Amino acid sequence: MTEIKRFQIDIAQADLDDLRDRLARTRWTEELPIDPDAVQTGPVQPGWERGVPLSYVKDLVERWLTTYDWREHEARLNAYPHFTTTIEDQNIHFVHVRSPHQDATPLILTHGWPNTFVEYTGLIDDLTNPQDPADAFHVVIPDLPGFGFSGPTRSPGWNRHRIAAAWAELMRRLGYERYGVHGNDAGAYVAPEQGRQNPENVIGVHVNQLFSFPNGTPGEFDGLGEQEMATLQFLQSFNSEMSAFADLQATKPQNLAHALADSPAGQLAWIGQLLGTAVDPDTVLTIATIYWLTNTSASSARLYYEDRHTEHPTEPTTAPTGLASFAYDFRPIRKFAERDHGNIVSWNDFERGSHWAAHDTPDLLVGDLRQFFRALRKG
Repeated sequence: MTEIKRFQIDIAQADLDDLRDRLARTRWTEELPIDPDAVQTGPVQPGWERGVPLSYVKDLVERWLTTYDWREHEARLNAYPHFTTTIEDQNIHFVHVRSPHQDATPLILTHGWPNTFVEYTGLIDDLTNPQDPADAFHVVIPDLPGFGFSGPTRSPGWNRHRIAAAWAELMRRLGYERYGVHGNDAGAYVAPEQGRQNPENVIGVHVNQLFSFPNGTPGEFDGLGEQEMATLQFLQSFNSEMSAFADLQATKPQNLAHALADSPAGQLAWIGQLLGTAVDPDTVLTIATIYWLTNTSASSARLYYEDRHTEHPTEPTTAPTGLASFAYDFRPIRKFAERDHGNIVSWNDFERGSHWAAHDTPDLLVGDLRQFFRALRKG
């Protein structure tokens, strides 16, 4: 059960033909006209106030049918070495690229929802073969259990803690005793738990978000400046305006899954609410195609349910932690972050980039990963 097998993405043409047929027969929803004079407030972009616009989905479905070539993207993804292994009876798919520099630092990167391993493929070359060999990484990019080519989860309990333990086992099987970890979105929940569970193995924890919120402690807002209070108000607005998907998936993930498993256009719209326009259209379609072909709408949503229905440690993490915070993303308040993470050694705020920094500002993300782990190696 510890065997690691080579894997190649090889989708049957019949499955692609079925996808195309379903897309061509999409029955479109209706929507209210957009008010051009509406005053825009909060984190929602104009035209998206009631959800994903019909025009967004129609344009992408037309592209899916006419110019998008899955075989081209399949070949591009297969240019990297893929593997699978079984951990706790769960199939785990991952990409593993060793640097030509033997002293490179092993690094496991965990994607978020609604993404897949595709989130980090654009970083592989820069991470594994930089100009300065001291910045080189051996890269491991798994699909979360229940996502993409890892396939549906077959048992309950796949929350952040179980995933962190599975990643430790994966790195052990690959022969890496000391390694760095990085995460975005759901991965930013998993990565700190990797450091908590395996301090003797994890060199450092690098994330794009530190999800630390007010918890009702008396006086917790004392000392916050004007900018921090404005950030808190934005976070509250973001939570009220943008988190309906998370509440649904954390409470009744099967409710919507029946529709998503039957409609590729519906699957596209559901993941498009977060991928939006920050991710280029062909990448959005690649991710949507993977979700569709692997039928993982329900199992990917279950991560939210499993994580909400478990107890989480309350003591601070102690692994060296680095944050790369991007302009158009959740930006934590340091006071709350330091309450939850006791060893923050790097904190960088960037004036561009979104929630999907690996896609839209890879230069900043790669640079921050390099500086964070370079400092730890020197230390």
